[in-house]
Amino acid sequence: MKVYTGGGDRGKTSLFSGERVSKCHDQVEAYGEIDELNSVLGAITAAMPETMSGLVREIRDIQSDLLAVGALLATTPDSASIGKLEKFDAEKPRALEAAIDRMDAELPPLKAFILPGGHMTAAWAHIARTVCRRAERRIISLTPPEHLREALVYINRLSDYLFVLARYCNHLAGVADVPWRT
Repeated sequence: MKVYTGGGDRGKTSLFSGERVSKCHDQVEAYGEIDELNSVLGAITAAMPETMSGLVREIRDIQSDLLAVGALLATTPDSASIGKLEKFDAEKPRALEAAIDRMDAELPPLKAFILPGGHMTAAWAHIARTVCRRAERRIISLTPPEHLREALVYINRLSDYLFVLARYCNHLAGVADVPWRT
């Protein structure tokens, strides 16, 4: 299978549900943000040492979830294609909450705002968090139909996960969070 088709040479692309839309269509922008987030998560895992293999597996599961979110965003809600997609339910955000709680239990209490940075993995997690928030804003701008409701909850929880992940990566690397000095 060829990577290039030429189908987008005139500024149009196909949604998963088959419609042709502009490459700057709001749905395309939204799943593009999710794709960017997924790529940043890949950078986090690439920067992780072997001692963090459990986190790598956890993040790869999240990356798979993000592909499912992207597919939802690329599908018109009333199309036949919507029935072929993975359904998001309350379990996925709860799994993120459990991971947040697990990591947070090992961290010192947060007493001040912190600056993004520290260990390379933490810095990438902070970048991922900001991309995640941007993706969330983009999805909200679509005035999400009901089929995106749980995916939106997941993305919201994911940004919290990424914040705690950044702190946890610093903790595992023996690097202190950088407090904001006012």
